[in-house]
Amino acid sequence: MLVCGGAGYVGAHAAYALARRGVRVSVLDNLSTGHRQALRWGRWIDADLLDPASLDAAFAEPVDAVMHFCARSLVGESVAEPYDYYLNNVAGSLNLLRAMRAHGVGRLVFSSSAAVFGRPRAPRIDEDHPTAPINPYGASKLMVERILADAARAYGLRSVSLRYFNAAGAASEAGIGESHTPETHLIPNVLRAALGQGAPLRVFGDDYDTADGTCVRDYVHVLDLADAHVRALDWMHANAGAHCFNLGNGTGFSVLEIVRAARRVTGREIAYEVAPRREGDPAVLVASSAAARERLGWTPRHGAIEDIIDSAWRWHRAPAY
Repeated sequence: MLVCGGAGYVGAHAAYALARRGVRVSVLDNLSTGHRQALRWGRWIDADLLDPASLDAAFAEPVDAVMHFCARSLVGESVAEPYDYYLNNVAGSLNLLRAMRAHGVGRLVFSSSAAVFGRPRAPRIDEDHPTAPINPYGASKLMVERILADAARAYGLRSVSLRYFNAAGAASEAGIGESHTPETHLIPNVLRAALGQGAPLRVFGDDYDTADGTCVRDYVHVLDLADAHVRALDWMHANAGAHCFNLGNGTGFSVLEIVRAARRVTGREIAYEVAPRREGDPAVLVASSAAARERLGWTPRHGAIEDIIDSAWRWHRAPAY
């Protein structure tokens, strides 16, 4: 099994989940945003999706399937540097697909995103919701999904694109967790504030049409995401074509609800300041994961927001990187 981007947040947890099942794992990562300390399962291949020669060498040993997590993923950065995002996320993915075809690898699980939907038009977003991304990051993910659909028709490639909402939590028992530079995700920034680290916590907007005026998001534990990737691999054995599934808990929590839950988990006061809204932030983003539950047999095991935050808190108190 080749895990591309396996030194990153979700990729490392997927590699961990595979290793626990006894799967032989190889991790391809150039460590541009990943962490060497997260390379704990299988051999590391220092390669880059934008370097076809190094990518080709990753297939020197037999590969039966690929998980693809390599992507730049900062929405604001994608707006400022769209060429970089289309080059890395789209051209890099195309290079990977060409290498897979050259080496006869016919199954791919692709890390997509709820960003493909753009502004929500329903209280819960299912797979039939219109795709209308509002930034280059979301557009790049949707472009790859389209390439995968074309590849299924032209070459028989089997693929599953998993559109997850807000990944959160950690596998602290395995020494892996969430660490980005810069860190833009809410829960790690809330926990950093609880530890007195970094800049003061900012809440972007308190005048949305929600119960407390702050944005509502659907948080799903990273180990549940990893489980969905493993299930997708198994599911493709009997299911041809290109498929997309949404992954979330189906319950939304506002920014201030996350802050209050983190106070309960940590036992610490967490101060914050209100900042202006960010451009493009919808008031509510909540997933319907009925299709993944029905077809992949996937059920999130970490539904309580306190459990998700507690797993991240245990890692943040003694981070490995």
